[in-house]
Amino acid sequence: MPVSDLLVRRLGLMEYKPVWRAMQTFTDQRDTNTPDELWLVEHPPVFTQGQAGRAEHVLAPGDIPVIQVDRGGQVTYHGPGQIVAYPLIDIKRLQMGVRELVTGIEQAIVDVLKSYSVDGQPVAGAPGVYIDGVKIASLGLRIRRGRSFHGLAFNINMDLEPFQRINPCGYEGLQVTNLSAFARVSMLEVEDRLISCLCKVLGYNHRFRVVEGGLP
Repeated sequence: MPVSDLLVRRLGLMEYKPVWRAMQTFTDQRDTNTPDELWLVEHPPVFTQGQAGRAEHVLAPGDIPVIQVDRGGQVTYHGPGQIVAYPLIDIKRLQMGVRELVTGIEQAIVDVLKSYSVDGQPVAGAPGVYIDGVKIASLGLRIRRGRSFHGLAFNINMDLEPFQRINPCGYEGLQVTNLSAFARVSMLEVEDRLISCLCKVLGYNHRFRVVEGGLP
Protein backbone atom coordinates (compact mmCIF):
# COMPACT_ATOMS: atom_id res chain seq x y z
CA MET A 1 0.00 0.00 0.00
CA PRO A 2 1.22 3.58 -0.58
CA VAL A 3 3.26 5.19 2.20
CA SER A 4 0.69 8.01 2.25
CA ASP A 5 -2.11 5.62 3.29
CA LEU A 6 -2.98 4.21 6.73
CA LEU A 7 -3.56 0.55 7.52
CA VAL A 8 -6.09 0.00 10.33
CA ARG A 9 -5.86 -3.37 12.10
CA ARG A 10 -8.81 -4.60 14.16
CA LEU A 11 -7.15 -7.14 16.46
CA GLY A 12 -10.12 -8.17 18.61
CA LEU A 13 -9.41 -9.42 22.16
CA MET A 14 -5.67 -10.00 22.70
CA GLU A 15 -3.34 -10.27 25.67
CA TYR A 16 -1.44 -7.08 26.40
CA LYS A 17 2.19 -8.27 26.25
CA PRO A 18 2.19 -9.74 22.71
CA VAL A 19 0.61 -6.57 21.32
CA TRP A 20 3.07 -4.37 23.22
CA ARG A 21 6.06 -6.37 21.94
CA ALA A 22 4.68 -6.27 18.39
CA MET A 23 4.38 -2.46 18.64
CA GLN A 24 8.00 -2.22 19.73
CA THR A 25 9.16 -4.49 16.90
CA PHE A 26 7.12 -2.62 14.29
CA THR A 27 8.52 0.72 15.48
CA ASP A 28 12.12 -0.50 15.62
CA GLN A 29 12.05 -2.19 12.20
CA ARG A 30 10.13 0.40 10.18
CA ASP A 31 11.85 2.80 7.80
CA THR A 32 10.92 5.92 5.85
CA ASN A 33 8.92 3.83 3.36
CA THR A 34 6.79 1.99 5.95
CA PRO A 35 3.12 3.02 5.89
CA ASP A 36 1.61 4.12 9.19
CA GLU A 37 -0.77 1.80 11.04
CA LEU A 38 -3.55 2.11 13.61
CA TRP A 39 -4.24 -0.92 15.82
CA LEU A 40 -7.53 -1.34 17.69
CA VAL A 41 -7.78 -3.97 20.40
CA GLU A 42 -9.44 -5.01 23.64
CA HIS A 43 -7.24 -6.45 26.38
CA PRO A 44 -8.05 -8.96 29.13
CA PRO A 45 -7.78 -7.33 32.59
CA VAL A 46 -4.36 -5.76 33.14
CA PHE A 47 -2.83 -2.75 34.88
CA THR A 48 -0.04 -0.98 33.00
CA GLN A 49 2.43 1.30 34.73
CA GLY A 50 4.19 4.03 32.75
CA GLN A 51 7.90 4.83 32.85
CA ALA A 52 7.50 7.48 35.54
CA GLY A 53 4.89 5.42 37.40
CA ARG A 54 5.05 5.40 41.19
CA ALA A 55 4.34 2.19 43.06
CA GLU A 56 2.13 3.93 45.62
CA HIS A 57 -0.50 4.53 42.93
CA VAL A 58 -1.08 0.77 42.66
CA LEU A 59 -3.25 0.27 45.74
CA ALA A 60 -4.58 -3.30 45.67
CA PRO A 61 -4.21 -5.02 42.29
CA GLY A 62 -5.38 -8.40 43.59
CA ASP A 63 -5.40 -11.03 40.85
CA ILE A 64 -4.95 -8.53 38.00
CA PRO A 65 -1.35 -8.41 36.69
CA VAL A 66 0.67 -5.18 36.77
CA ILE A 67 3.02 -4.66 33.82
CA GLN A 68 5.76 -2.01 33.75
CA VAL A 69 5.82 -0.53 30.24
CA ASP A 70 7.72 2.03 28.18
CA ARG A 71 5.07 4.70 27.68
CA GLY A 72 4.58 8.01 29.44
CA GLY A 73 2.17 8.49 32.31
CA GLN A 74 1.24 6.62 35.46
CA VAL A 75 -0.85 3.51 36.08
CA THR A 76 -4.06 2.72 34.21
CA TYR A 77 -6.36 -0.23 33.69
CA HIS A 78 -7.33 -2.09 30.51
CA GLY A 79 -10.14 -4.60 30.27
CA PRO A 80 -12.91 -5.92 28.00
CA GLY A 81 -15.40 -3.24 26.99
CA GLN A 82 -12.65 -0.65 26.50
CA ILE A 83 -11.35 0.36 23.06
CA VAL A 84 -7.57 0.62 23.06
CA ALA A 85 -6.14 2.32 19.97
CA TYR A 86 -2.45 2.37 19.11
CA PRO A 87 -1.45 4.92 16.42
CA LEU A 88 1.88 3.78 14.96
CA ILE A 89 2.60 7.03 13.20
CA ASP A 90 5.73 8.55 11.67
CA ILE A 91 5.08 12.02 13.03
CA LYS A 92 8.34 13.31 11.60
CA ARG A 93 7.17 12.35 8.10
CA LEU A 94 3.81 14.01 8.75
CA GLN A 95 5.64 17.11 10.06
CA MET A 96 3.62 16.82 13.25
CA GLY A 97 4.84 17.62 16.74
CA VAL A 98 4.16 15.50 19.81
CA ARG A 99 1.83 18.11 21.30
CA GLU A 100 -0.07 18.25 18.02
CA LEU A 101 -0.47 14.47 18.03
CA VAL A 102 -1.75 14.44 21.63
CA THR A 103 -4.18 17.29 20.91
CA GLY A 104 -5.38 15.53 17.75
CA ILE A 105 -6.05 12.24 19.57
CA GLU A 106 -7.95 14.06 22.32
CA GLN A 107 -9.96 15.95 19.70
CA ALA A 108 -10.86 12.70 17.92
CA ILE A 109 -12.29 11.31 21.16
CA VAL A 110 -14.19 14.56 21.80
CA ASP A 111 -15.60 14.32 18.27
CA VAL A 112 -16.76 10.72 18.85
CA LEU A 113 -18.48 11.79 22.07
CA LYS A 114 -20.12 14.71 20.27
CA SER A 115 -21.54 12.29 17.70
CA TYR A 116 -23.47 10.74 20.63
CA SER A 117 -24.51 14.19 21.93
CA VAL A 118 -22.06 13.87 24.83
CA ASP A 119 -19.87 16.85 25.79
CA GLY A 120 -16.28 15.80 26.54
CA GLN A 121 -13.27 17.99 27.25
CA PRO A 122 -9.50 17.67 27.56
CA VAL A 123 -8.02 19.00 30.81
CA ALA A 124 -4.78 21.00 30.72
CA GLY A 125 -1.90 19.08 32.29
CA ALA A 126 -3.86 15.82 32.57
CA PRO A 127 -3.85 14.05 29.16
CA GLY A 128 -7.10 12.35 28.24
CA VAL A 129 -10.75 13.28 27.90
CA TYR A 130 -13.24 14.01 30.68
CA ILE A 131 -17.00 14.50 31.09
CA ASP A 132 -17.60 17.06 33.84
CA GLY A 133 -14.30 16.11 35.47
CA VAL A 134 -14.90 12.35 35.24
CA LYS A 135 -12.40 10.54 33.02
CA ILE A 136 -13.66 8.55 30.04
CA ALA A 137 -10.44 8.17 28.03
CA SER A 138 -6.75 8.06 28.96
CA LEU A 139 -3.71 8.73 26.85
CA GLY A 140 -0.10 7.55 27.08
CA LEU A 141 2.40 7.67 24.20
CA ARG A 142 6.01 6.89 23.43
CA ILE A 143 7.94 8.55 20.61
CA ARG A 144 11.03 6.79 19.29
CA ARG A 145 13.01 8.30 16.40
CA GLY A 146 10.03 10.41 15.40
CA ARG A 147 7.57 7.48 15.45
CA SER A 148 4.75 6.99 17.93
CA PHE A 149 3.49 3.90 19.67
CA HIS A 150 1.21 3.11 22.63
CA GLY A 151 -1.88 5.32 22.50
CA LEU A 152 -5.36 5.78 23.98
CA ALA A 153 -7.87 3.82 26.05
CA PHE A 154 -11.57 4.74 25.67
CA ASN A 155 -14.07 3.32 28.18
CA ILE A 156 -17.19 2.14 26.36
CA ASN A 157 -18.98 -0.53 28.41
CA MET A 158 -16.51 -2.05 30.86
CA ASP A 159 -16.39 -3.14 34.49
CA LEU A 160 -14.99 -0.04 36.24
CA GLU A 161 -14.33 -1.71 39.62
CA PRO A 162 -10.60 -2.33 38.95
CA PHE A 163 -10.04 1.43 38.70
CA GLN A 164 -10.78 1.54 42.43
CA ARG A 165 -7.67 -0.59 42.99
CA ILE A 166 -5.38 2.17 41.66
CA ASN A 167 -5.03 5.93 41.58
CA PRO A 168 -5.96 6.26 37.88
CA CYS A 169 -3.22 8.08 35.99
CA GLY A 170 -1.69 8.97 39.36
CA TYR A 171 -4.69 10.98 40.65
CA GLU A 172 -6.09 9.88 44.01
CA GLY A 173 -9.87 9.64 43.93
CA LEU A 174 -10.18 10.27 40.20
CA GLN A 175 -13.55 9.01 38.99
CA VAL A 176 -13.95 7.19 35.68
CA THR A 177 -16.98 6.45 33.51
CA ASN A 178 -18.22 4.63 30.42
CA LEU A 179 -19.78 6.01 27.26
CA SER A 180 -22.62 3.53 27.81
CA ALA A 181 -23.64 5.61 30.86
CA PHE A 182 -24.63 8.42 28.50
CA ALA A 183 -25.76 6.77 25.26
CA ARG A 184 -26.84 3.46 23.78
CA VAL A 185 -23.73 2.20 22.02
CA SER A 186 -22.06 -0.86 20.52
CA MET A 187 -18.31 -1.44 20.54
CA LEU A 188 -18.15 -1.91 16.78
CA GLU A 189 -20.06 1.30 16.07
CA VAL A 190 -17.87 3.34 18.42
CA GLU A 191 -14.75 1.80 16.86
CA ASP A 192 -15.98 2.82 13.40
CA ARG A 193 -16.52 6.40 14.55
CA LEU A 194 -13.17 6.50 16.34
CA ILE A 195 -11.35 5.26 13.23
CA SER A 196 -12.99 7.97 11.12
CA CYS A 197 -12.26 10.73 13.64
CA LEU A 198 -8.64 9.68 14.17
CA CYS A 199 -8.03 9.47 10.42
CA LYS A 200 -9.48 12.95 10.01
CA VAL A 201 -7.30 14.59 12.68
CA LEU A 202 -4.20 12.72 11.47
CA GLY A 203 -4.82 13.89 7.92
CA TYR A 204 -5.70 10.52 6.34
CA ASN A 205 -9.39 11.26 5.77
CA HIS A 206 -10.50 8.53 3.34
CA ARG A 207 -6.98 7.20 2.63
CA PHE A 208 -7.13 4.20 4.92
CA ARG A 209 -7.88 0.49 4.73
CA VAL A 210 -9.30 -1.67 7.54
CA VAL A 211 -8.29 -5.31 8.04
CA GLU A 212 -9.65 -7.75 10.62
CA GLY A 213 -7.45 -9.70 13.03
CA GLY A 214 -3.78 -10.54 13.16
CA LEU A 215 -0.62 -8.74 14.17
CA PRO A 216 1.83 -7.90 11.37
